[in-house]
Amino acid sequence: MNIEEIRNYCLLKKGTSEALPFDQVTLVFKVMGKMFALTNLEGDLSINLKCDPEKAIQLREQYESIQPGYHMSKVHWNTVQMDGSLKPDFVMQMIDHSYDLVVSKLTKKQKEKLALC
Repeated sequence: MNIEEIRNYCLLKKGTSEALPFDQVTLVFKVMGKMFALTNLEGDLSINLKCDPEKAIQLREQYESIQPGYHMSKVHWNTVQMDGSLKPDFVMQMIDHSYDLVVSKLTKKQKEKLALC
């Protein structure tokens, strides 16, 4: 997947917004104001995704291109190198997992607002 495919897929998610809150080269995707994906706009393409801690360890052990989250909590985030070694469908599943984890932690009020989006 390239940056446009990642961007388009993330923006399909209900209630998702994008921003450059840190600098001009780190694109952040949020659902209801909570980050679920970050990607770089310069250099080798990678994406940071939230992940269940046990699943995160399994993925890191199984795939060389999945590492502990760069500049993120190493327990809850993975950095996925978009070097072509992972199938797009698998990357989309990881994006879905990240989004779902964040949505599951939203307050009742935030979930109700998201349902209206």
